[in-house]
Amino acid sequence: MATIQPVSDATFEALVLQSASPVLVDFWAAWCSPCKQLAPIVEELAGEYAGKVTFLSMDIDANDATPMNLGISSIPTLILFKDGAPAKVLVGAKPKGAIARELDAVL
Repeated sequence: MATIQPVSDATFEALVLQSASPVLVDFWAAWCSPCKQLAPIVEELAGEYAGKVTFLSMDIDANDATPMNLGISSIPTLILFKDGAPAKVLVGAKPKGAIARELDAVL
């Protein structure tokens, strides 16, 4: 199964904005219950989309600059970046099928 790598304010540009492949970033926090519910779904999707989409996660408590720059006001937020720009933003815990449909629509 694919693992979801952490991304930080310091590595965001290199890992996300300069990526040649699509990147899905899960913005979360340890105190967020919906984030905890979403985590296993994102992990499953990371395995299913391995080789097509890179999955990263950002703890917003440890990294506040990137979420602020992106205007994230609610978590969990999933943002799919394609060609260095946000292609799809999903706010809130969503079922796996709904996230997969959104990914497929952009890919």
